[in-house]
Amino acid sequence: MQKFSLLWLLVTVQLMLGCQSLMYPEQSGQGAAPAAAPVGQPQGQIAQCPELAEVICAEPEIRVVEKVIERRVEKIVEVPVAEDKLVLGAVEEISIEPSGLIIESIVDTGAPTTTLRAQTLTRFERDGEDWIRVQLLPPQADSKAKPASIELPIKRHIRTTRVGFPSQRRPVVEMNLTVGEVTHLVEVSLTDEGGTDVVMLLGRNFLKDAAVVDVSRRNIQGQPRVFGVK
Repeated sequence: MQKFSLLWLLVTVQLMLGCQSLMYPEQSGQGAAPAAAPVGQPQGQIAQCPELAEVICAEPEIRVVEKVIERRVEKIVEVPVAEDKLVLGAVEEISIEPSGLIIESIVDTGAPTTTLRAQTLTRFERDGEDWIRVQLLPPQADSKAKPASIELPIKRHIRTTRVGFPSQRRPVVEMNLTVGEVTHLVEVSLTDEGGTDVVMLLGRNFLKDAAVVDVSRRNIQGQPRVFGVK
């Protein structure tokens, strides 16, 4: 009977000590972890968890880089050409009459008069009029051919000026020039300057009302076809 009373006393003391540690946690043993508060217990002496807060993250900055590619389109303009006009390139083969010599000529739309550079020019008088003898060298490809000589009356004189050179008084004669199948009688100024190579500049006096020029091409008309000569 006494043993049962002592056992009951020990249980009662343990229950009292447990309740005291719950009510006064600061008086419990050092280093012991605080006990969780029961439901409905005031939170004054127990560490509180932070309240949940809504966190709004800023949207990342998006930079749009626009890359512009410039494209240049070449515009091709078609120029109407009359059916009765020649289409010439920057360089064409010209037949000179009466010699029949065929030379390569530069088509010069900036020159008002056609110009022929000869090897030698010899002036003389015939029947009281001024004449000139023009000696022309054949093309370099035809090295066996002999120089051609033409004698023509001088129609007039013109004075030409070039930058860096003194002015020159040039004789002007009339010649039949053939390009393709077209032959025109035009004025040609003569010069013996610039060496012995035969060079002709086909000027506007041949091109006017007769031809148009495509500077991107050459030898469009091909070999001159003089009337009566195959």
